[in-house]
Amino acid sequence: MAHLFRDLSLGHSKRESKPAMPTKPTITINPPAASIATDLPSPLGQLAAQLTDVDLRLTAYEIFVAACRTSTGWPLTYIPSSANNSSHSDSPTHQNQSPSSPALQRSLTSTAASKVKKAFGLKSPGSGSKKSPGSAGSGSGSGSGSGQGKSKKALTVGELMRIQMRVSEAMDSRVRRALLRISAGQVGRRIESVVIPLELLQQLKLSDFTDQQEYDAWQKRTLKVLEAGLLLHPRMPLDKSQNAAQRLRQLIHGALDRPIETGRNNESMQVLRSAVMALASRSVDGSFNEACHWADGIPLNLRLYEMLLEACFDINDETSILDEIDELMEHIKKTWVILGINQMLHNLCFTWVLFHHFVATGQVEMDLLYAADSQLAEVAKDAKTTKDPEYAKVLSSTLTSILGWAEKRLLAYHDTFDSGNIETMQGIVSLGVAAARILVEDISNEYRRRRKNEVDVARSRIDTYIRSSLRTAFAQIMEKADSSRRASKNQPNPLPVLAILAKDVGELAVKEKQVFSPILKGWHPLAAGLAVATLHSCYGNEIKQFISGITELTPDAVQVLRAADKLEKDLVQIAVEDSVDSDDGGKAIIREMPPFEAEAAIANLVKAWVKTRVDRLKEWVDRNLQQEVWNPQGNEEGYAPSAVEVMRIFYETLDAYFQLPIPMHPAVLPDLMVGLDRCLQYYVAKAKSGCGSRNTFVPTLPALTRCTTGSKFQGFGKKKEKSPNPQKRNSQVATVNGDSSFGIPQLCVRINTLHRIRSELDALEKRIVTHLRNSESANVEDFSNGLEKKFELAPAACVEGIQQLCEAVAYKIIFHDLSPVLWDGLYVGDPSYSRIEPFLQELEKNLLIISNTVHERVRTRIITDIMRASFDGFLLVLLAGGPSRAFTRQDSPIIEDDFKSIKDLFWANGDGLPSELIDKFSTTVRGVLPLFRTDTESLIERFRRVTLETYGSSARSRLPLPPTSGQWNPTEPNTLLRVLCYRNDEAATKFLKKTYNLPKKL
Repeated sequence: MAHLFRDLSLGHSKRESKPAMPTKPTITINPPAASIATDLPSPLGQLAAQLTDVDLRLTAYEIFVAACRTSTGWPLTYIPSSANNSSHSDSPTHQNQSPSSPALQRSLTSTAASKVKKAFGLKSPGSGSKKSPGSAGSGSGSGSGSGQGKSKKALTVGELMRIQMRVSEAMDSRVRRALLRISAGQVGRRIESVVIPLELLQQLKLSDFTDQQEYDAWQKRTLKVLEAGLLLHPRMPLDKSQNAAQRLRQLIHGALDRPIETGRNNESMQVLRSAVMALASRSVDGSFNEACHWADGIPLNLRLYEMLLEACFDINDETSILDEIDELMEHIKKTWVILGINQMLHNLCFTWVLFHHFVATGQVEMDLLYAADSQLAEVAKDAKTTKDPEYAKVLSSTLTSILGWAEKRLLAYHDTFDSGNIETMQGIVSLGVAAARILVEDISNEYRRRRKNEVDVARSRIDTYIRSSLRTAFAQIMEKADSSRRASKNQPNPLPVLAILAKDVGELAVKEKQVFSPILKGWHPLAAGLAVATLHSCYGNEIKQFISGITELTPDAVQVLRAADKLEKDLVQIAVEDSVDSDDGGKAIIREMPPFEAEAAIANLVKAWVKTRVDRLKEWVDRNLQQEVWNPQGNEEGYAPSAVEVMRIFYETLDAYFQLPIPMHPAVLPDLMVGLDRCLQYYVAKAKSGCGSRNTFVPTLPALTRCTTGSKFQGFGKKKEKSPNPQKRNSQVATVNGDSSFGIPQLCVRINTLHRIRSELDALEKRIVTHLRNSESANVEDFSNGLEKKFELAPAACVEGIQQLCEAVAYKIIFHDLSPVLWDGLYVGDPSYSRIEPFLQELEKNLLIISNTVHERVRTRIITDIMRASFDGFLLVLLAGGPSRAFTRQDSPIIEDDFKSIKDLFWANGDGLPSELIDKFSTTVRGVLPLFRTDTESLIERFRRVTLETYGSSARSRLPLPPTSGQWNPTEPNTLLRVLCYRNDEAATKFLKKTYNLPKKL
């Protein structure tokens, strides 16, 4: 396209020429985008003056050329037309040295890495962008294609701007000549102190135009610009009594009917100049103002600036910004001093121009939309920092226009967008939300008053769009479903309307989740949940009316209810998935989705069936347990036959339930699960009932006594005799011991049985999941993880029951079955003649029975409990063995060696319990044993100190008797006291006699 611009440089400086690219013979320049988007009027303001876009564009160009002929704020300098190739500088010093290097005549560079385009993410050459009129390779020649292979001239900024603003060479030449005359006659004046239209009127004559008609049109346009800038849209409001305004109005209106003479000494021109300068030089405080204000009133300045910004778009492709935008923008900004534009107004105008071009060019170039969105972020920063009411009005108007256009599409986005243009939707949402935020947060006074409530503007807008669009879409598919029903009414088994509607709503929900929700989630974290909640509400209104009218369960009713149930599950599933990461776990969304209650009537019948079966199950459990003898030889695996029978009945009940011809097996299943769970819990409770627990077998501790000094030597060398009065047990022990079904083998069978039931529960749950997968109303994916259809009471009851039974077995063996050798034999009399070996022999026999009877998965647990009970029994003998036992410090090695023997029995040379486990449970014993080798005086002293620490200063006068906690510890007063009670020496006896007056016998 360079052939359009050949020989337009007017002697301006050039870059090194480049070879031309092949071009088409002719190029058609498209009409500006502003003329395309007729449905989107400019929010920058409508002019009261009758100025067309062409008029505004020519005026903007005149301002641009004038502003760029000198750097902003510096005096006008006469510039000869024969400019050389010297480089341009904006500094005053350099300008004086090189007066022939105007900014407009600087050659354009091919800015492939434009800063502006980079900032907005706009396309660069080589990535699909269009070549600008000034780009290398954009074509050359005179329109016939003959320029191929020849070198082409590089465009200057001025040439490019002229072409972009559609100004003819003749008009450009006239403007430049006039500006040269102005600068020659007004050397030293700043550009902002010149009223450009006034000076042009005076400089240009009829002889500068081709004919009278062209001159008259130009003069009228120039006078209208003066009228617009000084009378209709002045920077400062006019005083009604202002004579200059009245004179100027009369002159302009007269000149519009009959052209005026514009010579320098012409009287009309003198009057015009006087009126114009009087108005243009006004200041707020009435002082003399060197700067003239003739084009900086809103909205004239904004419309003129809009025309300049429009020039940044390729005239042959309105979707593409020129590669040379950096240089153009640099020069456009020099007009700010004339137009009264600042960075904030620039940001706002540029945002609008970018957005407008996106809309006007068919909404196909997403780069423009993204650029507008990015520029709007700068506008948001400006809006927070300024209090300018004029800026606020333009800002509000612009944002309202953008938001109105966006919301027209977003309030019914299902009609506007689909998967093919979803990227456009994302950009429009982003822009609309950004505009709404500024309007509400930075402009709205109401928002400031309510700011404490922390209004989330983005979330609120997206909420509105989702609800509005989905309600509209629902109404459309409902009408479609009704039409489909009417069309198929003569066919066999036609689907009811609500069944068709449920299917269509489900499809709409899936589309929403897959296509729209991922976009909207960026502004609303629960976009999909909100969407399905809206659909749930719409369909819920219809289905509830339907249910209220059902009098009997017809095939049509079943079809509708099943369709509604499936739809509801699908919608809730989407809502739940969408709410995983939300603060409240999605509770707010779920609260918007009250259940349809579509299957309530059928569900009541099914629940009655479940109740009957569960009641019958409980009777079967009782009957089987009454016949159970817990025989270890009942089967090879050592568990009770009653458990096998109970589990068989459970499986049969589940199979029968899933064969019921109902559409909601998963819905009522929890009722059946609860019933089965309670039945199993009942069986477990019965199985462990009467077996006792740890406390059942641990004997009551005897009262504290002091040792009889020297008693241990009275029977030296004689074999010990069993105590004639063994310690009494809890009353339960005799009862338990009298029933053969509570023997150690039988208790092991009970443990095996509970373990078997616990294992069967997993299989039972898997059977339920299998049934659910095959259920006609369930989706496989819904139940692949078993949902939450798990037993809750029975597993815990089994674990607790096994724990209780293991402890009962352990403490029964140690404190009941082996009581004669432990409680009545160990360390009675002389400890060296009544050691641990007999106890260990009997304990080993019991361990062998248990190992052969109990299931291997429970074996470690029960043996560990027996070990713990053994340690407890051993400590109880040492610390609460009654007056038949007494120890000296010399007995300490015997005691420690015996404890090692107990541990060795359970370690079994590495074949038994792990050493770590033995160490863990022997911690207490290992902590207490050193007390038996500690001298009596140290023990007494330690006891005093610990007691004082425990009871405080109140214990100084008299040491209180510490209570028995049973939690033995070398730093616990009662433990220390008991070691002293069984210490066979005079010092201990005297201390106990003096301090507590303890007796020598019970």
